[in-house]
Amino acid sequence: MNAELLVLIAMMALFAIAVFIGKYPIGISLALASIAGALLSGFGVPFRHLVEGSISYLDPILIIVTAMIFMEIIKETGALGETSRLIVRYFHAYPFLFLTAITFFIMIPGMLTGLSTASVLTTGAVVAPALIAYGIPKVKTGSIIAMAALYGMIAPPINVPAMIIGGGVDMPFIGFELPLLFATVPLALFTTYFIARPHVSRGVRSEVLEKISALTQDIHRARLFLPVLVLVLLMSLSRLIPNDLTSLGLPLIFVISSLAAFRSGRDFNYWKVAQSAIKKAMPVMGILVGIGMFIQILSLSGVRGFLIVNIVQIPSYWIYVAIAVSLPLFGAISSYGASYVLGVPFLLALLGRNEIIVASAITLIASLGDMMPPTALAGIFSAQVVDEPNYFRILKVCIPYIVITAFYGVMMIIGANWFAKYLIV
Repeated sequence: MNAELLVLIAMMALFAIAVFIGKYPIGISLALASIAGALLSGFGVPFRHLVEGSISYLDPILIIVTAMIFMEIIKETGALGETSRLIVRYFHAYPFLFLTAITFFIMIPGMLTGLSTASVLTTGAVVAPALIAYGIPKVKTGSIIAMAALYGMIAPPINVPAMIIGGGVDMPFIGFELPLLFATVPLALFTTYFIARPHVSRGVRSEVLEKISALTQDIHRARLFLPVLVLVLLMSLSRLIPNDLTSLGLPLIFVISSLAAFRSGRDFNYWKVAQSAIKKAMPVMGILVGIGMFIQILSLSGVRGFLIVNIVQIPSYWIYVAIAVSLPLFGAISSYGASYVLGVPFLLALLGRNEIIVASAITLIASLGDMMPPTALAGIFSAQVVDEPNYFRILKVCIPYIVITAFYGVMMIIGANWFAKYLIV
């Protein structure tokens, strides 16, 4: 058996044992598998490489932490609850507009943090009572939240899997905005409409409005949304007028926007909110640290080269099947890990097609791992938000849309060069 293949099998086996039998966190399991791979390859315990790998994704980690703090703060000030109330107040009589607004509202935290769970636990939790009161069963409400959270995770401006893939092939995270919008917005709206459509009628508008008016406090102040306006302004300036003064970096932009929240709505304890946000983000930060170590050892041991050489040799008609099947299944462990371990070789195997479109499609398909058992972060948390004890009932509703999403991603890859003419500015 090829030595690199043996090392890969051993690393994956130890990782699986640590996660499913040892019940260790994914980040720690990745670190243990990395050490085992280095030992099997004859490098001992290479502390320099492990430390270097652990900080490979420092930028995404800082973005996730500061973005989570920002989301928790605007949740505490009442901005999220007020937004939900306004959506219901102005769009309750228009199902199409109501579902559109709800879908984008759920997606926003994922768009800002690159985490599906951020959408589920913040805006998803806020709108769940509104959707249920609107007449949508709780299982389908959980399904809408879970799928919208997945698409929000991939939508711009933050897409951590794309950043990970870009780091693996030296491709900057530039020019992804339109391709990622094309990859996510049509699917998000399509999914929400088709899940909710059988349960939306015009006969319950006044009753729904009465039920929902008690769900959120009526905090209607212009300054309540000041932090969001500051965030949008700083992000826009860095793109419209790129220079040293406006290019602050996303972590600093989120910090400044968070500070703008003081006295904008309900009072909050910044220290406690920051602690809560960091605690929620810690598992994902651990995964990124572990992925960095894992990837570093894959490169050191030659396994990365082995994967690239063999995936490049897959016949073109089979590579699309491999992408549609392997990325979501590997993503059940970590969609971030799937983006690098499999996404980078797939991207290299598809050279000749526009790399930005291909990378966007790969991250879209990899995100489906957040619905795959056993981890199924988006699905399980969505079930908790709507008080559904059986996550698999939500997964059953989502399966057709998961298949459609994978097919959509593959079609984007096949037509990458054609799409690039219209989506790459």
